[in-house]
Amino acid sequence: MIPRNETRIHAATPLARMLTFVGLGLYDESSITVEGRDAIADADADAVFAEFYTSHLVGADVADIEASHDVEIEVRDRVGVEQRPEPILDAGASGDAVFLTAGDTMISTTHVDLRLRAHERGIETRVIHAPTAESAASSLTGLQNYRFGKATTLPFEWAHGADVVPGSVIDTIEDNRTRGLHTLCYLDIKVGRGPEGADPDFEEYMSADYAAGLLAESWDPDALGVVVARAGSPDPVVRADRLAALADADFGDPLHMLIVPGDLHHVEADALCGLAGAPDDLATPE
Repeated sequence: MIPRNETRIHAATPLARMLTFVGLGLYDESSITVEGRDAIADADADAVFAEFYTSHLVGADVADIEASHDVEIEVRDRVGVEQRPEPILDAGASGDAVFLTAGDTMISTTHVDLRLRAHERGIETRVIHAPTAESAASSLTGLQNYRFGKATTLPFEWAHGADVVPGSVIDTIEDNRTRGLHTLCYLDIKVGRGPEGADPDFEEYMSADYAAGLLAESWDPDALGVVVARAGSPDPVVRADRLAALADADFGDPLHMLIVPGDLHHVEADALCGLAGAPDDLATPE
């Protein structure tokens, strides 16, 4: 029987071995599920791979994860996953290989593509899930998960070649609000690539105050925003206020998210006031 939080793709001509995708959770080496931990322990020590360009554990580095699971991890960059995945696939074809990512392991299309490549080669796969930023955003703020619309990503200006918020971001927020839905804004992460191009030492995380400032300037400074900082950590921060006010605050270390709420159910309004300090005149139920 497949454990309840696993899903598998069975290859048309399955081999004896497996490529297991494991989500590491939200914050540090202890955020992983027990099943994920066991999957790493079951794999050969030289067949554990990871990528941290789509997301990152800010509470742990690779050495912390290796020490926690007593394995050696081969970290693959974007090219090493998307264009040169053969070492990962070869390991899955000949042994029980594991591929690690922060958060849940199938949030990125990059990981879905890798899983499909394994399927095409006759390698059986399974997925072991973990908490996601989206589920944490709902849990910590009290905003109901079924009332979120399409999510968007707010990029650094230099990353998209303009000094304003991309029109697609504003369109997503306004389209969601028209339907009464909340918008989760993922904030840009740049690791290994900076304004001048590839740079293995470059690492920058957009902060929620910076993001709120961008939206306040390009869209509506008086709109309600909700910041979630360090979800999954021992000291998460949740704060709701006008975007202009959030832009002047300091939310500490990454990772941050920014939510622009739509219509509020009365329980959601109470949660934003009680859990996030929202001004009463902003957190008005529908």
